[in-house]
Amino acid sequence: MKVLICGAGQVGFGIAERLSAEDNDVSIIDNEPALVQRVSDILDVRGFVGHGSYPDVLDRAGATEADMIIAVTLHDEVNMTACQVAHSLFEIPTKIARVRASSYLQPHWQNLFAREHLPIDVIISPEQEVGEMILRRLNVPGAFETASFGDGAVTVVGISCLDECPIIDTPLKQLTELFPDLPAVVVAVVRDGRLFVPRGDDPLLHGDDVYFIARDDQVQRTLKIFGIDSKESRRVVIAGGGNIGLYVAKKLEDLHNHIRCKIVETNRDRAMAISEELGRTVVLNGSALDEEILKEADVGNADMLVALTNDDQVNILSCVLAKRLGCERNLCLINNPGYMTIIRSLGIDAHVNPRGITVSRILQHVRRGRIKAVHSVHNGAGEIIEAEALETSPLIGQTLKELSLPDGVRIGAILRKGEVIIPNGTTTIVPRDRVIMFATAEHVRQVEQMFRVSLEFF
Repeated sequence: MKVLICGAGQVGFGIAERLSAEDNDVSIIDNEPALVQRVSDILDVRGFVGHGSYPDVLDRAGATEADMIIAVTLHDEVNMTACQVAHSLFEIPTKIARVRASSYLQPHWQNLFAREHLPIDVIISPEQEVGEMILRRLNVPGAFETASFGDGAVTVVGISCLDECPIIDTPLKQLTELFPDLPAVVVAVVRDGRLFVPRGDDPLLHGDDVYFIARDDQVQRTLKIFGIDSKESRRVVIAGGGNIGLYVAKKLEDLHNHIRCKIVETNRDRAMAISEELGRTVVLNGSALDEEILKEADVGNADMLVALTNDDQVNILSCVLAKRLGCERNLCLINNPGYMTIIRSLGIDAHVNPRGITVSRILQHVRRGRIKAVHSVHNGAGEIIEAEALETSPLIGQTLKELSLPDGVRIGAILRKGEVIIPNGTTTIVPRDRVIMFATAEHVRQVEQMFRVSLEFF
């Protein structure tokens, strides 16, 4: 696939890294020569210096032969114009744009991006994507990672096996014997930094990070089996009243009357502005690193501190300080991937990475075959994939035991006519099933092939 990426910042680099590693023909454009040089030096991509929406720049980058354009510069208007130019002059089939300003995303303006106006196939809003991810984490505070599939019927949960986990050293096949009716499957384990798909004889060890796929209404029960009492957060303190913090607070007010929320915002004008947009939420003006402000927010009695400022270091330190003051759990927004390896040792329970979330969202449109959703885990080492099985798929008509799936692939759930099926060796996939599975990065291509539409289908 030939892909043009406009914008060589963190998100653009992350997308280029994933796509080039999978042998796609990638060109990246940015008007900052240093960013283009960095990407060209590190990755197997072609770099072009210039404005991402200029026709001559797109032409030099190979727009006439491109299958897709992904516009993720820092400016919404540049991203939208790049997609318009790509459509009008180069007839690029698939156009994806990052749009951050909420004004463009209002439901009553949704016709703006229709084909006859601004022809953009997929709109990515990082603030909304991150905000929705945080809201899911608040519902499952005992997890360090969650993702929703199958229209909300299936949930993927990442948890850590710590001292209180009662099933440490228990082989996975014994768990199936102990809990035969449990609608959950362990699909991946991270041990000593290595991600792998466990076998039935493999035990879970202290310190393992475990990913399981479960029916949404059975997540809490599954967490209890792992020794995690994951009650819903009812008292939440948000550090940072930016776009994401405001989005989360608004959603909590709209959807959860029982949750009490407070925001700590360092900028006085911003604090006053968001206080007028919110109803029940208490807004405090001050620094999230000020112990007195955190005490005023009653963070010591809070169930969760969510640190969402624009400064990674402020987010990390405010989480550490809140824990010291008695806050039960914390969640941290991290942009710099270099910090992700140390935050667990600092007592931070969970983190969200806007770049990773945006890349996952884009990947579902890059993946070939009938891919419905993608969630990248462990910094791209693996993916949770939801895909629809068609009549021509090699998965159809055989039991899972007969399929002999690769060692790096594990099917966790099947959605069939609205019903969630947790598969075993005798389960057979039928046409139109939506399959939720895990695949390590080196097996993603094989998964794509399993769900490709062959010519015989037509």
